[in-house]
Amino acid sequence: MLVGIKFKEIDLIDRTWWLQSSVVSIILAGVLLLMWGEMNRYAMLPAQLTSESTVNAYLDEHWSNRKTGSDVVEPPALLKTGLFIQSLNFNNSTEVNITGYVWQKYDNQKQSALIPKEGGFGFIFPEQVHAENDPVEKYRIVENGETLVGWYFEVAVKQPFDYTLYPFDHKTVWLRLWAKDFSQNVVLIPDFESYKATGPTDVFGIEEDIVLGTWERENTYFDYHLSSYNTNFGINDYIGQSNFPELRYNIVIKRKFQNAFIIYLLPLLLVAILLYCALLTVSNDSDLLEKFGSNVSGFIGACSALFFVVMLAHIQLREQFSGSSIVYIEYFYILMYVMLVVATANTYLFSIKSDVFHGLVLYRDNLIPKVIYWPCVLLVLILITYFVIGSE
Repeated sequence: MLVGIKFKEIDLIDRTWWLQSSVVSIILAGVLLLMWGEMNRYAMLPAQLTSESTVNAYLDEHWSNRKTGSDVVEPPALLKTGLFIQSLNFNNSTEVNITGYVWQKYDNQKQSALIPKEGGFGFIFPEQVHAENDPVEKYRIVENGETLVGWYFEVAVKQPFDYTLYPFDHKTVWLRLWAKDFSQNVVLIPDFESYKATGPTDVFGIEEDIVLGTWERENTYFDYHLSSYNTNFGINDYIGQSNFPELRYNIVIKRKFQNAFIIYLLPLLLVAILLYCALLTVSNDSDLLEKFGSNVSGFIGACSALFFVVMLAHIQLREQFSGSSIVYIEYFYILMYVMLVVATANTYLFSIKSDVFHGLVLYRDNLIPKVIYWPCVLLVLILITYFVIGSE
């Protein structure tokens, strides 16, 4: 009778441990999912140009009333410019290939000197890295005292993208434009009237059915970037050498999390589950050992196989971001390396009944390492996520 009561007490204690482990794991998993949702949210920037009034206010503050020495800069020639993007493709982690249309509207009275000749073009992509194809003029319309010229372009640009939050990262791909006559005080302004809506949340100037592969459209907007140069390009009294407002068209894209989850996170999750299942077979119970056929050498062999699975996946991931700093998902691989080592050490210490960590390893047939496995993994992932978000 006493033996039966003792077994019930032991069973009750074990069940309490497992219940607590399950509850804590569910809570921690929920916290991690909430943090992932926060990482996957895009924060709109306040510097967006949404209308002519915002453009005028910006230029009044940063450019139109500037002085060079004792001379006031004359009012700039404001040249309306618009873009429409038809395709966007990442050639590698730092280079993007973009095709589409650019158009400019010239006032025939005030800006006649700026109108490009037939076959010419009135803008420059200063960050262009491939110059095989110049913009090709596609149409020229003169009406209502205005000349409209449109070009088709193909351009590859290099930009310093940040992949720290991969696979929850957003990318802002921009096209920076100069007026071709950049020696003059010509400021490009967005042609807002050519778009249906240009509000902070509106997506405009890009093909609605554009194919972006592992990305999806999040937002588009115009803004100005104040650029300064340590040269005057050989032009005396070059107007744009210091804090010149350069027009940029920005495309914000969000990574499709499902693709990265299936390729990288799902295999890691399966490895973590397999390692946990292997850990559950560690026991001194002869009946369980006979059923599982478990031993130390077999456990180490299984961990070795799992290590190579993780390592090969990690190498494949790192090849995508060669030259970049460590990305968020790589911490998962590092954690899994640590878990493989810790699980192997635990099994070895348990098998030799070591006095080292005696209470932790031998208590109730290696119960503690089994019940704290998932809470520890999830807690470390939360801490990693917290510090990665905080570093942004």
